[in-house]
Amino acid sequence: MSPRRSPESFLPLPVSEFEILLALADGERHGYSIMTEVGERTGGAVRLGPGTLYGSVKRMLASGLIDEHTPKRRGADDDERRRYYRLTSLGRAVATAEAARLEELVNQARRKRLLGRLETA
Repeated sequence: MSPRRSPESFLPLPVSEFEILLALADGERHGYSIMTEVGERTGGAVRLGPGTLYGSVKRMLASGLIDEHTPKRRGADDDERRRYYRLTSLGRAVATAEAARLEELVNQARRKRLLGRLETA
């Protein structure tokens, strides 16, 4: 059995993987729901096509960032073939580490006056 990797060892994450982790942060989703959530949340700036999504999902399943989940109850309109995914504790830790890394980059850009300061209320 291989030793557990630290969240930081996954960084920097590919954009597609970070977007998937963000989509799953609120709970389990199936593939099409992940694609839709990412597109809506980013105002269409990030679009995950099926190839990108499922290639990323395959890698993330193998590395333990997400797992496949079968809901106990399915809606009447839910397809039995639909696969649901959810964050693992490692996946949540990696998403948190990546968000902190990105926040530090934004802070550095502000110090270099590449970005304006945020106004506080």
